Amino acid sequence: MNERFDSNGLSLACHVAQPPDDARSGPGVILCHGFPIGPLDAQLSAGTFPQLIDRIASGIGCVAMTFNFRGCGESEGDFSLQGWVDDLRNAISHLESVSKPKGVILVGTNTGGSIAVCVGADDPRVSALGLLSPRADFDDWADHPRRFLEHAREIGAIKKPQFPESVDEWAREFRRFRPVASARRFAPRPMMVMHGEDDDSVPVSDARQLVNAHDNAELSLFAGAGHRLRHDPRAVAVLIGWLDRMRSVTVHPAAENA
Repeated sequence: MNERFDSNGLSLACHVAQPPDDARSGPGVILCHGFPIGPLDAQLSAGTFPQLIDRIASGIGCVAMTFNFRGCGESEGDFSLQGWVDDLRNAISHLESVSKPKGVILVGTNTGGSIAVCVGADDPRVSALGLLSPRADFDDWADHPRRFLEHAREIGAIKKPQFPESVDEWAREFRRFRPVASARRFAPRPMMVMHGEDDDSVPVSDARQLVNAHDNAELSLFAGAGHRLRHDPRAVAVLIGWLDRMRSVTVHPAAENA
């Protein structure tokens, strides 16, 4: 079901998949896309995610949702890291408004996984994290902010010529959010990290940094796999199996009282 929700005054596009009628109660799932790369521009970002979220909802019997961060797909706005953090927080609230999940499992690919860690660390509604090819930091963007800003414009993630008002403040966000430190704070809630051994965009060492910081996370490495793990049948099978296990995970106490 295609819907929209509000994120700090911006209208974001989302797709919500309802489980079968006989679904048991438990956490819902939100799937977060990454920053557009390669030949795909922002307009096409996460175009195949609704099919995967439908499969997750029917396969493990839960309400599941995916959405476009600001600046991508049919969502309004322009990319900023703080904006994407806000978008995910509001996405969790939207999922709670259309269903009554007992906690939320965040699944994120690439940058979306890194955002999920940063949000989950400080949001007790998040009961587990599944990360596909996540980056351990945003330092490469922070080191060359104007170059990255131009790239974001070229792919369409930033559309307004006058955005951002301050490049320095926009760039400061790249060091404000630290996925590794967030993974440490997210513990002991369950976390799984998946990474392709042949990923030429994000090194496997990033996955290991996040796993080591959490200290009890699962790590699944895939021989011969590249950056887009969601297109690897092995990775999708592992993800769905893990999500099925997480359906019975103990919900964070604050989530039960939310």
